[in-house]
Amino acid sequence: MARGKKAVKGSDSAAAVDSPSDSTPTPPPRSVLPITPTPSKDRDVVKVNNANLTELKNALDDAIKRFLSRPDLFKQIHLHTDVRLALGWAGVFVAGATAFYSWRLEFEKSKPIMWIGMIVYIVLTVLQALYAYFIERDIIFVGKRKTFDKRIVTERITLSSRTKPSTPETPPAYKLSLTYRRSTNGGKSLLNRGQATDWRPYNTFFDDQGVLDHERLRPGLGRWLDA
Repeated sequence: MARGKKAVKGSDSAAAVDSPSDSTPTPPPRSVLPITPTPSKDRDVVKVNNANLTELKNALDDAIKRFLSRPDLFKQIHLHTDVRLALGWAGVFVAGATAFYSWRLEFEKSKPIMWIGMIVYIVLTVLQALYAYFIERDIIFVGKRKTFDKRIVTERITLSSRTKPSTPETPPAYKLSLTYRRSTNGGKSLLNRGQATDWRPYNTFFDDQGVLDHERLRPGLGRWLDA
């Protein structure tokens, strides 16, 4: 089954993907993921429409986030979600306050405030859209953890995903990108950092009925992140 991998050089060493055609930089000294898998009894059956690429991608995104946010792995950072929620709720508050003000006063008297409220609401909505498009982009998970290896070490990973369109030779694929950073001394001393990209066909993880195969997803994700 077709699959591709690409690694990008980092500083000192990189969390890269094992590929016979690409040179593999020195991996981080500590495995990113533990070997212990999630017990099957704790997994939910995930079933989607095989013909819907959005459902396939979202199902894999959610499964990866659930796995990486386990207590023994990473603490998920919700900064991007918090920013979008803050801008969204600010827009709702401005719209509600403007509507209430216009209801309490006559229309002509409330027009200046209504114009201000409308402009502020539009600005907040545009900022929310711009943040999602230019800053959050395809990021699905940001995680952080601290370990002790003769000193306090901070590890941070950022994962982004997107669908790789099909071609006459290959089916549509799930493309996953990783940014890894390992530092100490409060982030002032960089130990490792790197980037890696991997893509695999969706039918690698889903059966003919659209059921997600966790037994394939977890080992594949673990090998890739630990490479």
